[in-house]
Amino acid sequence: MLTLHHVRGVRPGHAGEPLAGYAVVVDGARIAAIGPYEELRAAHGDRARVREWDGVLTPGRYEPEGAALLEGAYHPDPREAEELGSEPITGEALAALGMTETRWGASARRGVQRLLAAGTTALSGPFTRPAVRTAVQRSGLAEPPGGRPRALTVGGAADFAVFAEDGSCLATVLAGRLVHRRR
Repeated sequence: MLTLHHVRGVRPGHAGEPLAGYAVVVDGARIAAIGPYEELRAAHGDRARVREWDGVLTPGRYEPEGAALLEGAYHPDPREAEELGSEPITGEALAALGMTETRWGASARRGVQRLLAAGTTALSGPFTRPAVRTAVQRSGLAEPPGGRPRALTVGGAADFAVFAEDGSCLATVLAGRLVHRRR
């Protein structure tokens, strides 16, 4: 199914001003078109689902410390908030938790959700804990060689984020799937 992402602007790379009035068409896991919204609407509108975002669409954020964030901290389950709080636990407090691979996997999934909510589309490893590596692989987050997410190109992976004027993330898309949307 085609999805037309209508935004205030598209910044195909990591720098420069957004292209005002542009939009992105996604077909499956790939970007099918980037161009002026009116042209893309005319070409694909009758076949595409339209998503409206009040922000700028970019390649997303890169987290160079991804492995450290996910393997060096426990992200508490909301059911543990009263006992452990809601912020990641590190240091001696982490050592006292008696972590198992199952617990590491659950923590990593919650940590990944925090990264997606911040507009992260790529991060760096290497991941040494099997459960954490599995959680990252299943999430769809990329571990690009050389770091940073690739620029948005026609035919390229549909991995991007949409950011509001205040810098907060409105949506994160990985392989064409909407994996985070601010409510």
